[in-house]
Amino acid sequence: MKGILVILDGAADLPHKLLGEKTPLEVANMPNLDFLAARGELGHMWPVKPGFIPESDEAIVSIFGNELISSTRGQLEAAGAGIKTTRGDLALRVNFATFDRKTNEITDRRAGRTLTTEEAETLAETLNKKIKLPFDFIFKVTVQHRATLVFKGGFSDNISGNDISYYEQGKLKQFSNPKKCLPLDELELTQYTANVVNEFLEYAHEILDKHSINEQRRKKGLAPANFLLVRGAGIEIPKLKPYKRWISIAYMPLEIGFSKLCGMDVFDLPYPVLEQLDAYQNLYDGLAQACKFSVKVLKKNYKKYEYAYIHIKETDIPGHDNKPLEKKQMLEYIDSVLFNFLRKFAPPNNIKVVVTCDHSTPCKFKSHSADPVPVLYYDGLEKVPKAKKFCEKEAQIGNFGGMNGDMLLKKAGFVK
Repeated sequence: MKGILVILDGAADLPHKLLGEKTPLEVANMPNLDFLAARGELGHMWPVKPGFIPESDEAIVSIFGNELISSTRGQLEAAGAGIKTTRGDLALRVNFATFDRKTNEITDRRAGRTLTTEEAETLAETLNKKIKLPFDFIFKVTVQHRATLVFKGGFSDNISGNDISYYEQGKLKQFSNPKKCLPLDELELTQYTANVVNEFLEYAHEILDKHSINEQRRKKGLAPANFLLVRGAGIEIPKLKPYKRWISIAYMPLEIGFSKLCGMDVFDLPYPVLEQLDAYQNLYDGLAQACKFSVKVLKKNYKKYEYAYIHIKETDIPGHDNKPLEKKQMLEYIDSVLFNFLRKFAPPNNIKVVVTCDHSTPCKFKSHSADPVPVLYYDGLEKVPKAKKFCEKEAQIGNFGGMNGDMLLKKAGFVK
């Protein structure tokens, strides 16, 4: 193996009052990551370009050297969920959400993060049985509140989603009232597609709102999962640059789908089911499994492949929930397991290590931002260590410099 790329999803942040006006990366105790930083170089990266707020799919597509293209999020999620599509099948990323009829508002985009795996699967089964359309469709639950929806047939993807929080041309848009999916051109097929999606969403809301699971959730004081938010419409499997001789260690549908379509050999980890109401305990369970699984896969396969891509998702969630202390704790756990291993594993095997984030998710914004993210480049060669900390502030003045996402792998020597 020549190199390992670790992406800490949304770990980059901004100073927060709960951390003494410092970021989680600044205050986290990460001796192993700092060991690599002291012997490597720091820099900073705009995952797409300066001033652009990337969604996760846009960031990953860019970091791996692709131009931003349409038909990405929905199609990547479908591929990661194991749903086979052909050209013209409409794929959408879905959230179970909470809608309040009295105020006509979406009160929670993720149904309080308390939707158990069993509840989500039961709701999905009901939708698949009860909704009748003049064509086949697949509604499949993935992880926690997330799902994928595919309409089989010939559709347009030039429609807007109905998600109340989304990014348009790199700018954040937020609303409280749910929107209709709108056609973005005047073609008859596009209008038809928007109508079909809206009709499905209306049916789904009627079924979900009256479902016994949501009646029980209301009685328990929990947010009902009675509405679907969709985004990332795609009708064509995106053409991505090939990455042969790479392995991908991933467990979220987006990253799994992306890696598969790049030609990587994917080692996917089944995510722990959410059985109780503590979504963060579920996240810590997932994080522990992900770190240990990554170590196991690297040990077993480093002589068979040239490069590895490891994507750690959990660090993004505290940013969306304004929980900087949780993000700090997650970073320290990752350091104690994954980077503790890489610190001992990379130098004797002359393996380069690159650590970065796909975007910044500042806790105080509870959303992605256009801020640059830190980059660590460690080339595996013996050097006189110079004390450095992997954080946003030091990355701004590091010798590795600044770059757009599509230059990262070239600058690190992972691709020509």
